Amino acid sequence: MKTIKSLIILIALSVGITSCSDNNESPMPVTENPLEAYNLTSSFEANGHMLELYSEKEVLTTGYNELYLQIKDLSTGEYIPNATISWNPVMHMTQMSHSCPKSEISATEEKTVYKGFVVFQMASNANEYWELNLEYSFGGTTYTISETIEVNAPADGKKTVNVFMGADDARYVLAMMPLTPEVAINDLSAVLFKMESMMSFQPIENYTIKLDPRMPGMGNHSSPNNEDLIYDATAGNYAGKLSLTMTGYWKINLQLLNANDEILKGESVTEENESSSLYFEIEF
Repeated sequence: MKTIKSLIILIALSVGITSCSDNNESPMPVTENPLEAYNLTSSFEANGHMLELYSEKEVLTTGYNELYLQIKDLSTGEYIPNATISWNPVMHMTQMSHSCPKSEISATEEKTVYKGFVVFQMASNANEYWELNLEYSFGGTTYTISETIEVNAPADGKKTVNVFMGADDARYVLAMMPLTPEVAINDLSAVLFKMESMMSFQPIENYTIKLDPRMPGMGNHSSPNNEDLIYDATAGNYAGKLSLTMTGYWKINLQLLNANDEILKGESVTEENESSSLYFEIEF
């Protein structure tokens, strides 16, 4: 009987000690990267910081790139919130240098994550390269960094960006935003910029982008219920509807019209003219 009582006391003491230990022990801190699901395309170390560039794509490519940035303090390992960041990508060619269309960098719901987009007109090569210039400020101090980045041609070889001279003698950049095509009526979006100088590109509003999707390998047939792209002031881009009636290769023929409905670039598709000089390509 005494042995049983002693055993009960030992069990009770053991439970009590364990309970006290559980209550007093602080949980280990968990640091989660909100961009863990994205691809780290580039990272730059300078000024005691690591700047990280993320994308849904595995690499930077010509055309539209939506990018996310973080700044890590290397002394603490913590990401820095509430910073102000600006950027200027520059392509260094053999004969000249130029920038490209880009958005401002804005804050997101995650206070250490910043977001923007860049439209690269051309890929890097052995003799010509892109440089990303960044300026960022926090805590009353401003820092700068410049690093070379690699921009690749799309792996599928499809055209998603057009650089062209309009009938108004202005140079434009028109890029398709990311699209996961389906046999359905798809939401199609694009961004349009006018080149004001080698380093300055301005977004253009209130134009119209007419579309006529065709399947060149299937008699060049079109599809019903398409809607031309018009400017969406809330989203800050052009939006329309793209009807895809079957899988395969599609050429999305385009025409750019200004605010006076004057055609600046592109031709109508007819029996005599199978495609426009302004177009996007998809295959799925």
